[in-house]
Amino acid sequence: MKRILVALDSSPRAKDVLAAAIDLARRTQAKVRLLRCVGLPPELPSNLWALPPAQVTETFLADAKRDIEDAAATVPPELLDGAYAQVGVAWDAICSVAREHDADLIVIGSHGYGLLDRLLGTTAAKVVNHADRSVLVVRSPEPKPA
Repeated sequence: MKRILVALDSSPRAKDVLAAAIDLARRTQAKVRLLRCVGLPPELPSNLWALPPAQVTETFLADAKRDIEDAAATVPPELLDGAYAQVGVAWDAICSVAREHDADLIVIGSHGYGLLDRLLGTTAAKVVNHADRSVLVVRSPEPKPA
């Protein structure tokens, strides 16, 4: 294994996904490439409706770039093969970037099943169903009972 694409989001579980990918990269002497893809959420804060559409997209992309740069700062430099943020449909962008960069594996976090996930399917499920390479779905550890 040479290249691992790590798809991150803004959820609390992203740190677990990144940790699993770093551990796997160390064990296999692979490099990790980080990706954060953003799309416009179905419910935008009302203050964003006053902005031009391009500025709304740029606002979300700027936040994603900051997030991915912060994540990249936690990756040992010898394992990092880049960190990128882009606008798009997450599952499609992840599959496309994996092909473009010839990733051997995609690492992504699992998602909960809220109402929107039940209706549209999770990003992780869509990546698993559409990727032309192996996908590792990372689940965050369950909290231990007290």
